Amino acid sequence: MRNKLIIVAAIVFGVGFFINSCNNSEDPVNQTSETAKADSHELYTCGMHPNVIQEGPGNCPICGMKLTPMNAGGSETTASATSSSNSTTSKGEKKILYYRAPMDPTYISPKPGKSPMGMDLVPVYEGEEAFGATVKINPVVEQNMGVRTAQVARRDLYRKIRTIGRVDYNESLISHIHTKFSGWVEKAYVNTTGEKVIRGEKLVDIYSPQLVTAQQEYLDAYKSVKNVGVNTDPAVRKNLETIRQSSRIRLEYFDISDEQITTLEQTGKVKKTVSIQSPFTGYVVEKHLTDGMEVKPGMRMYNIADLTTIWVYADIYEYELPWLATNQKARMTLSYLPGESFKGTVDYIYPYLESKSRTVKARLVVPNKHMMLKPGMYANVEIQSSPVKNAVAVPLEAVLFSGERSLVFVALGGGRFAPRDVVVGIESGDGYYQIKSGLQEGETIVLSGQFLLDSESRLQEGIAKMLETRKSAKASQDKTKTDMPNLNKADDETVNMQMDTNHTSANSHEHTATQPVQADQFGTVGDDELTYYTCPMEIHAFVKVNHPGDCPECGMKLVKKTIKYDSTKTWYTCPMPSHSYVVEDHPGKCPVCDMTLVPIKNQQD
Repeated sequence: MRNKLIIVAAIVFGVGFFINSCNNSEDPVNQTSETAKADSHELYTCGMHPNVIQEGPGNCPICGMKLTPMNAGGSETTASATSSSNSTTSKGEKKILYYRAPMDPTYISPKPGKSPMGMDLVPVYEGEEAFGATVKINPVVEQNMGVRTAQVARRDLYRKIRTIGRVDYNESLISHIHTKFSGWVEKAYVNTTGEKVIRGEKLVDIYSPQLVTAQQEYLDAYKSVKNVGVNTDPAVRKNLETIRQSSRIRLEYFDISDEQITTLEQTGKVKKTVSIQSPFTGYVVEKHLTDGMEVKPGMRMYNIADLTTIWVYADIYEYELPWLATNQKARMTLSYLPGESFKGTVDYIYPYLESKSRTVKARLVVPNKHMMLKPGMYANVEIQSSPVKNAVAVPLEAVLFSGERSLVFVALGGGRFAPRDVVVGIESGDGYYQIKSGLQEGETIVLSGQFLLDSESRLQEGIAKMLETRKSAKASQDKTKTDMPNLNKADDETVNMQMDTNHTSANSHEHTATQPVQADQFGTVGDDELTYYTCPMEIHAFVKVNHPGDCPECGMKLVKKTIKYDSTKTWYTCPMPSHSYVVEDHPGKCPVCDMTLVPIKNQQD
């Protein structure tokens, strides 16, 4: 009996456990399905390809990365995304401003629907709209992009100019030895190039009949003056002194030194040869004579150079010129003397540019006390420039150069970034640009990911302009309704169709032609001819303006074109003021923004 009670109790317990398990199993299933349903409505995007947007998680079809939610924590986002065309949602949820195509953000609409590619339009909520060129990025996407920031600060900017220098002679310490008379080399005392000579040392003895005659004339005049009596007429004495002085000047003009003239006066003998002496201590760089060789006036016999101080010519590129100035300190090293350095000074900057190398030569003066620097050597030169004190500076990677503009993205906080035009100054050697205007000390700037931010900024700016145009058109429409209360329903629909260019049909052209859509005349009419300027690129043939300039699409120079004028022909343009250069001879869509083209009034209207 006891065993039977135990069996019955076990059966009852098992049945109860089974029923309880079935009841409890419903909650996880329902919870999972609800989560999946919620996830399926949440929008996900790729951090590397923001144009990839889909409902629910998954992998990027382009790079295979795992998709991330566009709006984290999004119970509000999910509820808003699944709402209808109401501009406001339930309490605590954001307001929907407009809808855009997920694969073409330039396609926007005030109502939900399908994009030209057949995809569901994505809502844009209040606080997520475009503000001019300002970009707002989800923190998850920002992290995936690897956005780095830094603070704008003031610092002293330095630059070391590193270049190649060529060692050469000091031109101010080179002497050319030549004669002012004809003669023959009697004896050359310095017979080898490179030989060192001391100041006053004899270089060569030269026999010259002219010089012998000049010595004899001076010696005779000197003796006449010396032997003149005390009672001699003063006029005669003065005349003899004048002759002596003239003879002495003639010897001096032949480069005969005072010592040699004194020796001639003391000995009273005319020397057959005259010795040419070295003007200073140096080295014989060139030698152009041998014993017995005839010499003529002006002939160069020796070149002697003093190498105690040498010149170094350094090549400086154009972009380094703002850092270069005279009296700056320089350091020079030679490849064949590792560990040795020579100090010098920038002495002169030449006022012209070498056309082949596109460099400017700077002349350095370097002492050569131990004669280790030889003319013709090449050296590594490092010039320490003067610092630019207390300059506003940013790292090099923070600046984007787009030809006409220099941009820096400023982090505004909360995932918002704004482009800022700046004026860039000099570039330092430690990786900084001087900022002359556009930024202030303490602002936060972006160091990486600027190219993605720049493309998104241009897109946001375009969308903001489109929204502003539509807002202006809506205001004009409301004003028209107020001024004309008897406007019938058909006319009202026509105006609405004109405002909503994404839904305008081809049959509405005649109606919009009477609306106040004024486009600038794109050409000049004369002698039954229409003249305008257009882009030479066939793909941009829709560009037609009445003045020369650059193509607004590709930047190429516009070309002049003349065709036969047909006054009955209707031309079409984009209703967007910023796209007034779009002119076609047939109805259709604007090739820039895809808005429906509207007719241009004829010139006689």
